[in-house]
Amino acid sequence: MMNEALLFLLDILLQPFAAILLLRFHLQWLRAPLRNPIGEFIMALTDFLVLRARRFIPAVRGLDSATLLLALLAEMLYLAAALWAQGYPFHGFPLPGLLFLALVKLLKISLYLLMAAIFAQAILSWLNPHTPVAPLLAAVTWRFLQPLRRIVPLLGNVDLSPLLLFIVCQLAVIVPIGALERVAAGLL
Repeated sequence: MMNEALLFLLDILLQPFAAILLLRFHLQWLRAPLRNPIGEFIMALTDFLVLRARRFIPAVRGLDSATLLLALLAEMLYLAAALWAQGYPFHGFPLPGLLFLALVKLLKISLYLLMAAIFAQAILSWLNPHTPVAPLLAAVTWRFLQPLRRIVPLLGNVDLSPLLLFIVCQLAVIVPIGALERVAAGLL
């Protein structure tokens, strides 16, 4: 009973925090405008940790490596605590396996964030295309949709490239990332 409560708290507190840190990294990498409600929320929620970490962790090739490293650490902490709460028999501390699994999980979360942005952009394009969040979603999805738009023609003024990208992302989550997760679980 106590383990279930701990897993619940980990799932609603630590896992989303790792995803928000990863989203902050991606938004900065994609140069998305952060002057909107979502961007300001992400910055306000993560600044207390990211700004301190930036003092010690320099940017690498213009990328916010401090935020990415914090997302990796949060995911590793989440995985270690979740495995411990489930009674996983640790033989020593499986750091390489935990690190690899956390990297795979961050890649999986990145694809889910992209799919969420595609879905939100599609819905908002029908309901309110001029919402303050639209430039942020466009910055996140444009780099991935643009190559597909050159291949997939408009069909009756309907752009099917978001649907194709959504399918490709889902297949990537199922096949290669699923295989990587099984390999990483074997290292634990």
